[in-house]
Amino acid sequence: MKLIGMLDSPYVRRVAISAKSLGIELEHDPVSVFRHFERFQQINPVVKAPTLVLDDGEVLIDSTLILDYLEALSGKTLLPTDLSQRVQALRLIGLGLAACEKAVQLYYERNLRPADIQYQPWVERVEGQLAAAFTALEHELQKHPLPTDGTLQQDGITLAVAWSFTGLVVPDQIDAQRFPRIAQYTAYAEGLEAFISTPMN
Repeated sequence: MKLIGMLDSPYVRRVAISAKSLGIELEHDPVSVFRHFERFQQINPVVKAPTLVLDDGEVLIDSTLILDYLEALSGKTLLPTDLSQRVQALRLIGLGLAACEKAVQLYYERNLRPADIQYQPWVERVEGQLAAAFTALEHELQKHPLPTDGTLQQDGITLAVAWSFTGLVVPDQIDAQRFPRIAQYTAYAEGLEAFISTPMN
């Protein structure tokens, strides 16, 4: 199987790290949706990263759906089986993905849209949503700390990928003093082999 997309995408990196945690080996093809648009279009006309090309040529898109397939394929899961713990994990994942989405929107607004047509009320709204996602994540970690025993689950993967990505593309939007638990967990996760062998750049 081949994973298409750049690892500076939080969604591509999330899939790559999760696959390693599931014991699945994926061939990685770092095709950019910007620099290699036409090449990506030949693989997937939608040009959406991540794209997973299965061994039979079938193409899957969307990180969450790809992870659903990989878990079914491996017979393993990166989510708790206990329902209450699963709800907590899903909440963290949802907040982490929301943070990724808002960081991407801010990055695009600042770097792709000409400055003279940027709409400041929209920028401020997105900044507020990003801060709200990290605030909620910090509160969740205060109530339910993630394990730091060498294991990785999907909530921790998504949270750490979101924080690292935001620090890469809109670093002014993260504050380790304001969100110490997120920063500490991310530092732990980034020190694990699955993260070290899957660098953002």
